[in-house]
Amino acid sequence: MQADRRAARPMAEMLCAMLKKTSNTVVVMASLLIGLTVLDLAQPWADRVTHLWFITLGVQIGLYANQLVDVSARRYFGARTSSRMRDTGAANPTVARTLMVWALKTALWVVLLLAVLSNLGINISAFVASLGIGGIAVALAVQNILGDLFASLSIAVDKPFEVGDAISVNGFSGTVEQVGLKTTRIRADSGEQIVIANADLLKNTVRNFKRMSNRRVQFSLNLSPSTAVDVAERVPEALQHVVEAQRQVRFDRAHLKSVTQDALEFEVVYYVLDPSYGTYMDVQQQVLLGAMRVLAGIGASTAKASQRVVVDGQGPLRPATPLRSMPKP
Repeated sequence: MQADRRAARPMAEMLCAMLKKTSNTVVVMASLLIGLTVLDLAQPWADRVTHLWFITLGVQIGLYANQLVDVSARRYFGARTSSRMRDTGAANPTVARTLMVWALKTALWVVLLLAVLSNLGINISAFVASLGIGGIAVALAVQNILGDLFASLSIAVDKPFEVGDAISVNGFSGTVEQVGLKTTRIRADSGEQIVIANADLLKNTVRNFKRMSNRRVQFSLNLSPSTAVDVAERVPEALQHVVEAQRQVRFDRAHLKSVTQDALEFEVVYYVLDPSYGTYMDVQQQVLLGAMRVLAGIGASTAKASQRVVVDGQGPLRPATPLRSMPKP
């Protein structure tokens, strides 16, 4: 009940969370500084007290802002968490939330540090320039890590998949458990956990089964080439009845695709309206069993064409006559 009241008043919740981050050390420092301001200090010490005031208040403001970032990110992404993820207890933060919180906190404390250095009289222009040169050197040294970091940012922005999605990539399939700054953890269908770098993950084709609305099924049936024409004419209609008799299925077509000396090939296409793999396998099994029944009922055989080898035994085998070479011009 109390949590619902806080959720209904976001500003009150943020204010309470920020006030909880009031540092006892900062309170003690502020009390000491208040006492020092009463004293008539010499000029160098008065300047140092002013600097201490700036540092103390800056640290406390930084703690408040740091907590504000956490609370705001939790509320923003919590409101967009699907009910399915809440029901399953998937409490892991998304990669978008992790990146946003990390970037905001880093920018916050860097700005605070530069402000403190500037207040102390340090020339931060040269410091910022040196940070830029050092940043380039570090970026070259850890370019693989940065590649995974930007790949995770791409996953957060483009959202090819999210936590809880069933995906298939690079020859294996499973459910996404966590998307981190460097790696993505996938629980494979066979049970083990697969850890793959984000950059390597995006280099491959990712198939997201959760976003599948239906499944298109296409299969072929080969009948004996000796099947009578009137029997072959009845096969497409019989297969259509078999498919349409199934639940959650939309029939598309059934045709005689090709006629060869080896077989008559019939192609059947239909859609399973439920994307579940178990439902697809159940429907496919019933369709195949029904096709076997109707083919046996109309007298169509799926046996391969028989071949006979006739050997002429009237004389001994003669060696093949060698080819004569053509005369040169």
